[in-house]
Amino acid sequence: MNRIKKGDLVRVIAGKEKGKEGKVLGFSHNGERALVEKLNMVKRHTRPTQTNQAGGIIEKEAGIHLSNLMPLTPSGKPTRVQFRINEDGQKVRYSSKYEEYLD
Repeated sequence: MNRIKKGDLVRVIAGKEKGKEGKVLGFSHNGERALVEKLNMVKRHTRPTQTNQAGGIIEKEAGIHLSNLMPLTPSGKPTRVQFRINEDGQKVRYSSKYEEYLD
């Protein structure tokens, strides 16, 4: 189980986007980088294809390393993640600092 999942709200703690928050859209192939909505935007030059007949320059999100992201609790505070076994016997993510479950 990873400490950050798709759909989580995260805050960037290092790099040029430091202090900004966004929603995780997905992960890279090796799972070390996350795509965060509207953060770390790059320009991609594309040639015309059948699906994109105009071609041109498009903007899209680039990956941010997981070590530079910190998940937010449901109340909106950045926290470190611990894992606990809940009453149902499932492994869940937990913030001991704010005593909140992240799942």
